[in-house]
Amino acid sequence: MMRQMLVACALALCACTPAQEAKEEAPVADGSLPAPTPQDVATRITADQNGQTIEVAVNQRFAVELVGVPTAGYIWAPATLPAFVQRAGEASGNTIQEQSQPGYAGGNHWEVLMFVATAPSTGELVLEQRRPWESDEPATDTFRVTIVAR
Repeated sequence: MMRQMLVACALALCACTPAQEAKEEAPVADGSLPAPTPQDVATRITADQNGQTIEVAVNQRFAVELVGVPTAGYIWAPATLPAFVQRAGEASGNTIQEQSQPGYAGGNHWEVLMFVATAPSTGELVLEQRRPWESDEPATDTFRVTIVAR
């Protein structure tokens, strides 16, 4: 009885999720899945752009799409956030089709961190991957880009 109630609640919550929030893209030939970045994101920044300078439009969301291991507690979070940049949401999802199968546990997952530039300016955005409760430990990975908002 309790299990049925939990399933019913979960289905009700799914029905309340905005339909346009995450892009529904097909998997590529190797079974990998694209980052679940919302459709209204103007600029998508990928791991390949680490260390680069990225131009973004003021008052338009931009996203950093990184692969992490949140199932082991390692999550990406801002270490340095320029004063003109604000958080504007996050999304996560599977990186391969098999993760949707019953019984599949662990593995890498997409972590999409979204931001918005509130004024024209330039600054460095630094993201670190770590376990939040291990604040004294060094980050397991670092991602940095220079944001130029126009």
